[in-house]
Amino acid sequence: MNASMKETMHNLSNIVNNEHIYGNVEQANVPEESPAKQKLRSWLNRHLRIEMTDGRVLRGAFLCTDRDANVILGSCTEFLSTEHIEARVLGLVMVPGRHIVSIHLDV
Repeated sequence: MNASMKETMHNLSNIVNNEHIYGNVEQANVPEESPAKQKLRSWLNRHLRIEMTDGRVLRGAFLCTDRDANVILGSCTEFLSTEHIEARVLGLVMVPGRHIVSIHLDV
């Protein structure tokens, strides 16, 4: 996981505590969103490519995360390596944060 990604995921504890990552909050005394929260919000429902410690690559729609940097992907497919073209459909997946090597927006 690169330094920018680690910093973003590390800031999740501040985001997740007593706050929702999604939805419109219209309250008078709501502080501005932090850059980390803005980045996470921009990733919602976008496809991510996650490389794991065992070499597998997961591709799916980013749905949510938590303070431990676990990531939930929807409509997920699994590739055995970055060179592998055969995919296995997994569906809804929880990726443990401790097994994430890198996360990229998949275009």
